[in-house]
Parts: sequence; structure tokens; C-alpha cells
Amino acid sequence: MTANDLTWCADFDQRDNPSREFIAAIREQHPTEPEVDAMLTRKMQRRGNPSYSRPELGDLAKILEPFLENELGTSRFAISDLHWFTGGVSKIQIGFTLERQDGIAGDSRERLVLRMDPSEGSNATSRAREFELLTLMQGIVPVPEIRFLDADGEWFPEPALICEFVEGVTKPRSTRTGQISGLGTDFGPEYREKLAPQYLDHLARIHNTDVSGRSFEHLQVPRSGSTEAAEWAVHHALRCWEEDRGEDFPLMEVAANWLMNNMPQLDLPSVVHGDFRSGNFLFDEESGRIRAWLDWERGLIGDRHRDLAWITLPAMGHYGSDGRYLVCGLIPLDEFYARYSDASGLTVDPERMRFYQVLNCFTIIVSMMASTYRIARLGKSHQDILLTRVESLVPVISRQLVSLLRGENP
Repeated sequence: MTANDLTWCADFDQRDNPSREFIAAIREQHPTEPEVDAMLTRKMQRRGNPSYSRPELGDLAKILEPFLENELGTSRFAISDLHWFTGGVSKIQIGFTLERQDGIAGDSRERLVLRMDPSEGSNATSRAREFELLTLMQGIVPVPEIRFLDADGEWFPEPALICEFVEGVTKPRSTRTGQISGLGTDFGPEYREKLAPQYLDHLARIHNTDVSGRSFEHLQVPRSGSTEAAEWAVHHALRCWEEDRGEDFPLMEVAANWLMNNMPQLDLPSVVHGDFRSGNFLFDEESGRIRAWLDWERGLIGDRHRDLAWITLPAMGHYGSDGRYLVCGLIPLDEFYARYSDASGLTVDPERMRFYQVLNCFTIIVSMMASTYRIARLGKSHQDILLTRVESLVPVISRQLVSLLRGENP
């Protein structure tokens, strides 16, 4: 099998347990960042392993104790109150309390969160990249502080990180919207007034973070004036499509060709959160102050337009009572770009917006139509029912993709 054979390969079942030749060919056809290549290769090499089995909390405690012994050295400690967190589409999250007795630093008691992949998630992501981004963002925007990292799954069943627990809510307790992953949350006029300025300020701070001269182990910095940011992103999406899909879909072939032929140059490398929307930030319900931005798993260094195109997709917000569409449920779309530019001092390029809108629609279809199908088929996740349900959004996103390819507003 050659790389060129993959696009037309009709034996979709072979993706259930891909051969070394299949993996090598797809890596050659869709080169991307080293860390992305490593995590996708690992996913494919392990795909033939048994289905996901929810770990017992007691079994995780038996892993957590020696891991912490290794990390903390001579400090005496105790762990307690292990419990599952609900929510989260693609990651397993477990809370616990860590009590430490340290003769030098003194005693401490802290609530922590363990974030870990299932056997396979709807988005294959890197805990090591998430660790680097959260470390980079300390002091720039509110984020949880990272405590420990198991980047390669040496201790835990899958790669994992441990961070501080942050108090807060993702939506007002009075609303019943945003039930699935926070999408379309209606914050109401009172919270919109409090949250919108913070939302814009934090997005501006993220995009203005200076990454020049910084050294990263797992993040790649694309060159200004090159198409590297677009190339890496497109090949990442195309690779996931070819690895996971269970059928042909002509629209995706058309979109893939358009993306390959319309890659824009990058003006300024920016930190990109990747999913900067309702459901992914915690705020204090009494004051309305944002306390932490979560879920940096899709984050990278690239083109800020990728974030802007993502958060302005129709599925990410909702229409207000006056008929105006609200970005992230917070800011009217017809005001958003001007307010973002005022807050950040950065321009918004319509052509790059269109490119990343097409790419984001393509990526969503990959996740919903290909990755969720393969995960549910093989029983690789704790969220197979939810993942199967979100596949019903494919026709909606496909309609938006068609409009964008035609040069229309989605």
C-alpha cells in the first residue's frame, strides 16, 4: 500500500486494527507536528487493544500512591475522597484530596483533579502539550496550576496530568441551556454584562502572548510569512479523517482539496486555545468573575484566526431575544470583531477567517462522523452514547461547510 492508495481505500474495517504498513503510509501522506504525529501513531498502534474498561477508583488509588511517592520524594502524604467528575466529552476526570506533611514547607491540604484519556477519545490530544500551554499561561489568564504530569502513560493507563481544583460554575444555576458540554449556554443579560469584557480581554491576552525566543519541548512555533500553521492543521485533520472514517463522503473530498489549495500565510504566531467557548471556563456565580480557563487539550501555537473562526461558528453560541446571534452566548456577532480588535490591537482578515471556518467545519465532521464512529464501534470510550448522539449534527455542519465553500455566510 502506498500513501496515494489511502484516499481511495475502501477496506474501512482495516482501520479497526491497522497494519504497520497502513500507519507508515498515512504518516507519509499527512506530515504534521512531531508531538501530533507521535500521539496519532500511538493511537493507531494501540487501536487493536481491548475495549475501554472503566477503572475502579480503588485501582486508580493504587496507581496514584506510588506515582506521588515518586514525584514527592521524602514528603509524607495521604490521598482521600477520590470521586468521578461528570461532564467532559473526551477526557476522564477524577477529583481527590492530597494532604502533605513536609518538614520544610509545612503541612498542606489541596483538592486536585486527575485528567486522563480513555482508551481513545473523540480528539486525540497530548497531555504534554496541555501541560506546556497551561504553564505558559500562568499569570496571563486565569488557569489551573499544574501539579504533576505523566506524559507517556508510564504510571497511569493513559497519559495524564494533575492540576489544582478551581471552584466555580460553567453556567448560571438558573439556566437549563448548555446541557451538553456547555454549547449554547444562555447566560442572561446580567452575566453577559459581567462576563463579555473578561472574555474579550482574556482572548486578547492569549493571542498577544509573545512566543518569540521561547523554547518548547512539545509545541512547534510556525514561522511568520509561511503556511506552516495551516499545513500542520490541515494534515492533522486529514490524517484523522483517513485513520477513523468508515465510509466515503464526497463533500469531505471537495473540502480537503479546497483546503490544500488555499492555505494562507501566517502574519504572527499566537497561542491558540482551540475551544474558547462556554462550558470551558469557570466563573464565580456571585461576582461573575472568571476564575479559570479549562480544556487546553486542543491548544497550539498557530494562527489566531483559528480561534476566531471556531468561536463564531453557529453551533458555539445562540440567538438572543432580540434576534441577534451571540458569540459564546456573550457578544453580538455584529459587534464581536470590532470589540476583539479594540481589545487586542490585532486585525481580523476575512480570507483567513474563511479558511479556518472551512477547516473547523471539516474538523468537526471528522470528529463526529469518523472518530466517534470508530470509538463507538470499538468501545474505546466512556462516552459512546453521547458521542453517537452528537453524530446527528453532521448534516448541520455539512450545510455550513457547503455555504463556506461557495463563499456564502454559513
